[in-house]
This record gives sequence, structure tokens and C-alpha cells, in this order.
Amino acid sequence: MPLPRAPGATGAPPRTSHSNMESRCWLVALPATDGRQYVYRVYAPEDALPADLFWEAWHCHDEGPFPRAWDLFDAAVIRRVS
Repeated sequence: MPLPRAPGATGAPPRTSHSNMESRCWLVALPATDGRQYVYRVYAPEDALPADLFWEAWHCHDEGPFPRAWDLFDAAVIRRVS
């Protein structure tokens, strides 16, 4: 079952630049206090650490207008898009 996309998510590239590395697209689903899951697209190298992907998505969510996401790494779902 595909993950739902967060309303208003732009899918914009991350603030950091990996100009010398090929970036891949990752989907990071964060559960929020309203019971919904918000999914973010994160661009990062193929060998990116899951924790870095989680925090990139979490900070993007935290700066947005949505209800607070849980900051529990184990609750996130992280998938690489081929």
C-alpha cells in the first residue's frame, strides 16, 4: 500500500547540497499527534544514514503548519524510491 503524501508537501530539494554525489529520493513517513502520517520526500545520497533522513523530514514538518510530529525515530517509515 503506498504511503499517503502530506498535504502541502512541496517535494523541494533539501537545503544541503550534495553536488559531488548522486542524490536519491527517499520517502519518510512521520506519525503526528493528530493520528495521521505525513510523508516527506527527502533527496539524499544512496548511502545516507536513516537518522539523517528522519531529521531532515522532521525539521521540514516542524517548520510547517501541520500538527506536531512525534520525534521518535523508530516510529518513522523510511523507503528509497527507485
